[in-house]
Amino acid sequence: MTYIEILGWLASATTIVSYAMKTMLPLRITATLSSIFFLTYCLALGLWPMVAMELCLLPFNLWRLIEILVQRRRIANLRHAESPDFSVLKDYSQARTMAAGSTVFRRGDRPDQLYYIESGEVVLDEIGTRLGAGEIFGEIAFFTDAKARTATARCTADSRIHAIDERTFLRLYFQDPAFGMAIMKTITRRLIDGMARHPETYTALAADPA
Repeated sequence: MTYIEILGWLASATTIVSYAMKTMLPLRITATLSSIFFLTYCLALGLWPMVAMELCLLPFNLWRLIEILVQRRRIANLRHAESPDFSVLKDYSQARTMAAGSTVFRRGDRPDQLYYIESGEVVLDEIGTRLGAGEIFGEIAFFTDAKARTATARCTADSRIHAIDERTFLRLYFQDPAFGMAIMKTITRRLIDGMARHPETYTALAADPA
C-alpha cells in the first residue's frame, strides 16, 4: 500500500468518524484533519475538482474550530469574572435616553423585554436594588411563568437604556454559550439574594400559571 493510498484511507476514515461525533469541538478537529488528508490525497492524484472543494472546506472548518476555541475560552474566563460583560446586547437592541425619575416599567406590567444599562442608574423600587452601567434587568421573567413584572424599575439619573425583545434575547442566549452562562449566573445570584432579602416579592415568580 502506497502512502497515497494510506492518505486516502485516512481521509475516508476521519470523514466517517466526524459524522459519529456528538460534540462540536471533536467534530471540527476531525473534519479539519479530514480536509487536510483529502487535500493532500487529491493533490497527489491531480483530482482538481476535489482539490477545489477541499480548499473551500478547510478554511471553513478551521474558522469554526477557532470560533469554538474562542467560545470555550470566553466561558472559562466568565467563570472567574466578578461582573459579566453584557455589552453585546447593544448590537441587538434599540436604545433610548431616559431622564432621571422616568419609569422604565411598573410592577404588574407585561414582561416582554429585557433591559441593558449603557449609562446611568436604575432602581427597582420594591426591593431597593440599584443597578448601574453595564448591568441588565428584567431578565428573570423570561425564565418563569410569571405574567407580570414583580417590581417597578425607575431611573435615578439620566440614563441610556437598551431594550431587547424576548425572541432576540432567546436567539442570542442559545447562539452564544458565554452570554448564556453570564445570564444564568446573574439570575441565580439575584434569585438567591432576592429570596433572602425580599421573599414576598419573588413569590409571584413561582405562581402556577393555571
